Amino acid sequence: MHPASFRCLHPSRQVNNIYFDTPTLDGFYQNVAGTPQRRKHRLRWYGPVTEILEQPVFEIKIKDGEMGRKENLSLPPTTWQDLRQCFREIPQLRYLPLRPLLVNAYQRSYFGSACGRFRITVDWGLQFAPFHWFLAPQHFHYLPDAAIILELKYDVADDDAAQHIFDYLPFRQTKNSKYVTGINLIMG
Repeated sequence: MHPASFRCLHPSRQVNNIYFDTPTLDGFYQNVAGTPQRRKHRLRWYGPVTEILEQPVFEIKIKDGEMGRKENLSLPPTTWQDLRQCFREIPQLRYLPLRPLLVNAYQRSYFGSACGRFRITVDWGLQFAPFHWFLAPQHFHYLPDAAIILELKYDVADDDAAQHIFDYLPFRQTKNSKYVTGINLIMG
């Protein structure tokens, strides 16, 4: 029903993340304070949560004001038991005081506009747990969050045109961080 004629790009799938931060939660507090330039570090993989992480990607989300971008490092498949060694091979984790703190999983659907310039993702079924080295992720005690998150993604050059997309969405724009939500839940 949207004038941009969004259509499903591919089947929904499960997204899994391990978020990293400093021992003093610098990334968390920068996000909460709205610091315009910040970085978020995470390991992401897709599919059911098992002891094997297929095609994991280490991502650095770089936020500069309202706009963001990602730097990605593809990693070989690894097991949960071998994560410590995997993390040692990621240059950014060798030189920054980061540690894994939070695991989350959720379902995601993908939609694209007819012109190909805009994507919408819809996330639901969010779950969060503290990171543990010695427990397999399927044994974590996950805390649910009932939020449904719709995100519009586009290139910086399309920022003005994005307002037209927003005008036809019946939702109020808000800021959302799954990392902040998860930390609040597990510290709760």
